[in-house]
Amino acid sequence: MAHTFDELVEKQQVADETHAKVLELRDKFGAPTQDGGWTAQESETYETAWRAWRDLTRDVQAAVAEYAKAEGKDRAEVEAAVRQRAGTPPTTDE
Repeated sequence: MAHTFDELVEKQQVADETHAKVLELRDKFGAPTQDGGWTAQESETYETAWRAWRDLTRDVQAAVAEYAKAEGKDRAEVEAAVRQRAGTPPTTDE
């Protein structure tokens, strides 16, 4: 499926929003290894959000690679441009 640059940016923004939700849940629930751990519902909620983020990120990567190949551009450069336009925060060690 061919994608436009703007579609890639939209996909990245959705992935970023989902990642923010994962971080929000982690902050809200605390560490899963804390005394008492997470409830079953908290674990399920977090895992669902984490899987959604993982899947969306994988889809973005595949779409960026496809777009770069179709346009004859370097994948890393396209990814950087998409992330910049999407306003993706810099990655941190997590």
